[in-house]
Amino acid sequence: MKPNDTVQDAGNQNRRDFLKSGAASIAAGLSAGVIVSPASGEVMSTDRNPAVAAKAVQDMMPTRNLGKTGFRAGIFGLGGQGALEKANNESLALQMIQRALELGVNYFDTSAIYGGHDRWSERYLGKALKGNRDQVVIATKTKERTRDAALKNLDESLKLLDTDHIDIWQLHDVGIQEDVDQIFGKGGAIEALVQARDQKIVRHLGVTGRFRPEALIESIRRFPFDTILMAVNAADKYYYSFAKELLPLAVEKQMGIIGMKVMARGRILSSWTPPPVDQQKHSWEGRGAITTTPGTLTKRETFFYTLSLPISTAIIGCDSVEQVEECVELARSFTPLNQAQMAALEARVEPVAKQALFFRLMPR
Repeated sequence: MKPNDTVQDAGNQNRRDFLKSGAASIAAGLSAGVIVSPASGEVMSTDRNPAVAAKAVQDMMPTRNLGKTGFRAGIFGLGGQGALEKANNESLALQMIQRALELGVNYFDTSAIYGGHDRWSERYLGKALKGNRDQVVIATKTKERTRDAALKNLDESLKLLDTDHIDIWQLHDVGIQEDVDQIFGKGGAIEALVQARDQKIVRHLGVTGRFRPEALIESIRRFPFDTILMAVNAADKYYYSFAKELLPLAVEKQMGIIGMKVMARGRILSSWTPPPVDQQKHSWEGRGAITTTPGTLTKRETFFYTLSLPISTAIIGCDSVEQVEECVELARSFTPLNQAQMAALEARVEPVAKQALFFRLMPR
């Protein structure tokens, strides 16, 4: 999910000026635990008055309820992949996270598998979010399927994220029935999630997936998860649709719904330049779909499509500070699409649906 095209109609000069400078004063107040009320000039503590911190985020970016968690998330959340999972990339990663904080991003996604054995993504977030912990949601994941392995995973996540609790701990990439059977079997990972929540090591529990909807549907029918992270974009209906049954079920259960694969790692974008076929064959994306053509949508179109679904927030992995700023600008300019507009985008993306949904077509 890496933006790589030019923002179109992304807002006026006043908003651009705000992104470059105005948010910094609010972020500084959040970092210090204080903020100036714009109405009265009164200095208020965000520690004593969390509503003030929430209002500061709302002033910078639209927010939505994260299900029944009690948290309001900005509609753009920073994904833990892209530059944030690259080895020895601390300088850039910290700049990106800090800029996201300055611009009102308050949802940060990561996983125990992002960045390989060294788990760079969790390391960078732990260092960059220190001092702002109470103003953000940190969501991490475990791909382990047994209780003991998942708890060991969680212990390391707490250390790397430099925190005493995780806001949302999620089962990572639940895609097939075998995952469900292992997770909910005797000694399965669901036991770890419940134990960690009961011990208040984690606050909320979630499940994630991008492969097939059936396994996720079965999971949320078996257990009252608080959140679900699912892959949805304008090509959704063409292969193993998540929006047809899974999304309505999550809405019915009042879950916090997080969208991912918005940009399909660039493959849905008209500005994307396909790498050489030989290179694609050795890439993760190429396992799902080898392609020689660019996508058909702009970043604005694909982002607005996903945000027009009944979701709480959409996470996007970025490669630069400029891409973080670009995503925030798009989030600030968002207006919902109507059904006719969404249908038109779905029709335009049909010729490139395979590459836009490569993550559902990969072998398991």
